Amino acid sequence: MLDPTPTRYSFYLQALLDTSNDAISIINSDGVVEFWNEHAENLYGIPSGSILGKKMNTFFKKEDLKILEILKTQEYVFNIYHQPRPDKHIMISASPIFNETGGLLGALSIDQDISNIVELNDKLTLTTSELQKIKHQYNEQNLHDPLSTIKGNSPALQTVKSLAMRVAKTDATVLIQGESGVGKELFAKGIHEASPRKDKPFIAVNCGAIPEALFESEFFGYEKGSFTGADKNGKAGKVEMATSGTLFLDEIGTLPLDMQVKLLRVLQEREVYRIGGHSPIKVDIRIVAATNSDLEEMVRLGQFREDLYYRLNVVTLDIPPLRRRADDIPALMESFIQEFSYHYDKEPPDFTEAAMAACCQYDWPGNIRELRNLVERLVILIDSPTVKLSDLQLIMPHFAAETKRPTLSLEKDQLEKNRITEALQETYGNKTAAAKKLGISRVSLYKKIKQYGIEC
Repeated sequence: MLDPTPTRYSFYLQALLDTSNDAISIINSDGVVEFWNEHAENLYGIPSGSILGKKMNTFFKKEDLKILEILKTQEYVFNIYHQPRPDKHIMISASPIFNETGGLLGALSIDQDISNIVELNDKLTLTTSELQKIKHQYNEQNLHDPLSTIKGNSPALQTVKSLAMRVAKTDATVLIQGESGVGKELFAKGIHEASPRKDKPFIAVNCGAIPEALFESEFFGYEKGSFTGADKNGKAGKVEMATSGTLFLDEIGTLPLDMQVKLLRVLQEREVYRIGGHSPIKVDIRIVAATNSDLEEMVRLGQFREDLYYRLNVVTLDIPPLRRRADDIPALMESFIQEFSYHYDKEPPDFTEAAMAACCQYDWPGNIRELRNLVERLVILIDSPTVKLSDLQLIMPHFAAETKRPTLSLEKDQLEKNRITEALQETYGNKTAAAKKLGISRVSLYKKIKQYGIEC
């Protein structure tokens, strides 16, 4: 007890001290411990029976005790960080105790243990530092590999990425061919980022999304007053906006024939005329075009201009469909799982062996776009920590049937590859003769040889 002759108020004080969740200690003016509550016992591991009536500096280093400083300074302190022991981090509030005449009786200290908070903060600081390091490494990697967003290590993909990086350093026009959803725009952006034009505009135009009546104004812009409803200040077209940078023409095969003529003129003359304008505007652009159509066949059918085709087809990148790079599927899925788990604040699920095998065997007609869509739906709809084959079949009912047998497309590809290999063997590697034997052009044969990785 604090008072050898207790009064009602001393009982109140005793109850208050015992009720506190913090460690409370009181010393007299000589530094002798007069009060030591249960929380102080737990915090410092010193029973009250061992410390009461003894000087506090017997149990602590004198320089580590804030409460002893109070006896000297006779000043109040509030929420001061204090470390009385190497393993203890304390937030301390302390005050001197005076009698009715102002004489110093001692000091009181209230110690709040913040060791856990300090440890968590240290871990957070370390984690933040590690994250910054990883982010720096990631950014450094991206600086050296603008195609790093295109996931996969399959030989087919690496061959295309290598060619893309080589051509990116030049100003050559690039034609990117591939099925819908294979990531043609990612390649186009990567080529721009790896080029000397990387700090200039990258203007993407989806030729299949522009109404035919608006093609010319969208591509070439217009002068003020050119037509009813025109912007009073006129407007620059996509070609003009891309000057000094890269113009990406997606779905180039949908471009109307009359616009093909005008685009060809831009490529040849490197200048545009706005609608209603009379003076040419010089443009310095690099063209990257993409298509999921067979432009060579379209040329044969008169649906695409031959001169434009050859102007665009300086360097061709054939992006392999996902079914021809099945080894990349696990890495792609892991990337999408992490992305959507973070986005929807859910734990990233694991895949059973059967579920992953089914994904690797599936034909993926929508390619990476379809795979990404499936993963997003799985993350949203599946609450189990593990994705099973039955979960895939629930979301995509046709999944099981598609993965139980080789697809027609794969069979067709294998048949075509075998036939080309046989023709090359029969003609002793003479590609002109082999192309004639197969009934296709030499250009098509070269594409097929590259597509299937045929050694010749």
